[in-house]
Amino acid sequence: MVKCMGPLQALMSCLVLLTSLAVSASSGYRLALTHVDSKIGLTKTELMRRAAHRSRLRALSGYDANSPRLHSVQVEYLMELAIGTPPVPFVALADTGSDLTWTQCQPCKLCFPQDTPVYDPSASSTFSPVPCSSATCLPVLRSRNCSTPSSLCRYGYSYSDGAYSAGILGTETLTLGSSVPGQAVSVSDVAFGCGTDNGGDSLNSTGTVGLGRGTLSLLAQLGVGKFSYCLTDFFNSTLDSPFLLGTLAELAPGPGAVQSTPLLQSPLNPSRYVVSLQGITLGDVRLPIPNKTFDLHANSTGGMVVDSGTTFSILPESGFRVVVDHVAQVLGQPPVNASSLDSPCFPAPAGERQLPFMPDLVLHFAGGADMRLHRDNYMSYNQEDSSFCLNIVGTTSTWSMLGNFQQQNIQMLFDMTVGQLSFLPTDCSKL
Repeated sequence: MVKCMGPLQALMSCLVLLTSLAVSASSGYRLALTHVDSKIGLTKTELMRRAAHRSRLRALSGYDANSPRLHSVQVEYLMELAIGTPPVPFVALADTGSDLTWTQCQPCKLCFPQDTPVYDPSASSTFSPVPCSSATCLPVLRSRNCSTPSSLCRYGYSYSDGAYSAGILGTETLTLGSSVPGQAVSVSDVAFGCGTDNGGDSLNSTGTVGLGRGTLSLLAQLGVGKFSYCLTDFFNSTLDSPFLLGTLAELAPGPGAVQSTPLLQSPLNPSRYVVSLQGITLGDVRLPIPNKTFDLHANSTGGMVVDSGTTFSILPESGFRVVVDHVAQVLGQPPVNASSLDSPCFPAPAGERQLPFMPDLVLHFAGGADMRLHRDNYMSYNQEDSSFCLNIVGTTSTWSMLGNFQQQNIQMLFDMTVGQLSFLPTDCSKL
């Protein structure tokens, strides 16, 4: 619930002001996503270097359908929340690939440095620990042995890049939209991880907000069946990206037609958002990628994960090589790193300081949905070594990921009520 405090007159004014906000909050929420590199004054070249590094880590860390570890926590966008009563700022990595929301907690056994105070559950009037006998504990229970019914629910989350969080599960009040003026709404009894033992690259965060499809996901706990985001220009660090939940999650009218494709669910990784990529076209040429390259298999391998936390899209090597070869044909020369699975770069002609004309790259999804990527959604100019780079990487695994660089200025709507992903080209800065 939304809380107002102060003298009676101020309290009454606050309650009047919040009446309309509470009505809005019951139907939808608006939050803002901020890129992890947006506030540290990086050049375009530095932004691309860091993005390429994180994408390489994500591709190398892999996506093992049978592994108990979550994918890399090297996500790209931050979400500002607040936790507890009184509220403590909580800057979270927005992760569509996991469910548990967690933050660092006192008393810290091991915590990474953070700019804001570490949340102390003993100082909050709304914190409550979850017993391990509770059904809420089942998805994260570290040990199946509860010595007594009142034993606390102890969790341990580990990620494939070595990051981890361990502590106890509790419920608490979260304040959503704290970075959006006039949009802050408090929600009580949200299950979260109170992490007293944490490690890894925090990327300027104090924890993670889980936006996957599981029962502990923030989405499930809020009771919303759909969400939408629209990622602004990657190189414009002054712009936040809107993240909409519930009834606010609708596609804004645009010049193009709405495209929709079924959301699939991997039996061994049901939290992830998976779609069926069926082919790729560059310009007028349907690329000769082997059949079933992108298929989701019965053993949960393959498929394309839609992931706001990966910068460059990742393709299996057989498909990646075909895309690189055809981009090379358009540019009239091979890449300098032809044998690598990293983002390939092509030497720019002498004196050339901007990308040449490039045809659209079209991703064909099941159900007839086509995602048309203009040049700036898949290519970039590297000023440091005067080259044109294809912002896609390869992997020796069978899975694919649709990265956030490719999703720039495309509004994405995930509707779990109908099992569908819809998208529409949009100027995200105007939403």
